[in-house]
Amino acid sequence: MNSKTERRVGLSNVKTLTSLAMFAALAYALMVVGRFPIVLFLKYDPKDFVLVICSFMFGIIPATIVTAIVSVIEMVTVSDTGLIGLLMNVVATLAFLIPASYFFYKSKSVKNVVVGLIASTLLMTVVMLLWNWVVTPFYMHVPRSEVVKLLVPAILPFNLIKGFLNSALIAFFYSRILKIKSNVLAQNIEPQEHALRNSLIAAVGLIVLALILYAII
Repeated sequence: MNSKTERRVGLSNVKTLTSLAMFAALAYALMVVGRFPIVLFLKYDPKDFVLVICSFMFGIIPATIVTAIVSVIEMVTVSDTGLIGLLMNVVATLAFLIPASYFFYKSKSVKNVVVGLIASTLLMTVVMLLWNWVVTPFYMHVPRSEVVKLLVPAILPFNLIKGFLNSALIAFFYSRILKIKSNVLAQNIEPQEHALRNSLIAAVGLIVLALILYAII
């Protein structure tokens, strides 16, 4: 690899890391200021919308790492649910992110993306119903029968509405997402499906940016 190629690769990596940091900061900011109640005590925020776009731009692996980092920062700054809340955030986001990204990379047609978003919403809803049924009784120290009473009137509609809102945002911005994606490829910032090392290097920067943002907000 000659020096010119090395400089190009280096710039590409820097742009990728910077972009991932921006996605993390934006997802965190929207989580902090954009949340509002939907059903009972359950609140929606548009964080997952940003993380799905991140996966469209750079691939599932970097988006998964950004998801984990943002969830950790959320846990240590604004959340009081501890590790269980952290795991729940990661599981819920990935249940929505992975199907949408899979269908996006399979075909970027509007029809295929819509199918992916429907699959994402359904998978997230089922996963979170199971999560609450299995985990919440141990976490909240309540009988499972009490949790079951909330599954249909609260947990089910909340996740369906959450999936619908995220899907609507993605659909609304989809043409712009494709335009940005084409610009990313034109600048030789390849989707980083195997960029685990580079994404981990970005972790420190992401944490610092998010904590600064939290202090400002």
